[in-house]
Amino acid sequence: MASYLITETWTWGYRGRWTNVKTYIPVTQQAFTEQELLKYDGSNPNLPIYLAIDGDVFDVTLGRGWYGWGGSYNHFSGRDAARAFVTGCFKEHLTHDLRGLSESEMKGIDHWKKFYANHHHYFKVGTVEHPPIDPNSPIPRPCKEAVNRKPVNHKP
Repeated sequence: MASYLITETWTWGYRGRWTNVKTYIPVTQQAFTEQELLKYDGSNPNLPIYLAIDGDVFDVTLGRGWYGWGGSYNHFSGRDAARAFVTGCFKEHLTHDLRGLSESEMKGIDHWKKFYANHHHYFKVGTVEHPPIDPNSPIPRPCKEAVNRKPVNHKP
């Protein structure tokens, strides 16, 4: 009762994984191929919206305004675009290829995985299986149009 009087919630203002009822309902984890995951890109209002990050697939349907068709984060839906989460390059880096990322960028990937795993509306539904990346293929090039990136300070 005191919690509700002080914070207007029964959980002392906590809004995380443990306040999501779906945390307590067992979910059979699915294994998706990249092609199967594409169906859940938000274009069909009758299907849930999924996104993947570093192989883990999360249901983000309750964020349809952001992840659905026309939403500002729709480019993440229906795919594993882990690289774009940390580079801010939402055109060329919509890939799961993490080769060449710095240690701090890899920590950023871990941050985003934890964000979705512990979110009060989103939850993990499975994994996506990627074909192996050919080690001889080129590493994605740095992106100049990255969103919210600080410009590199070059000394003359």
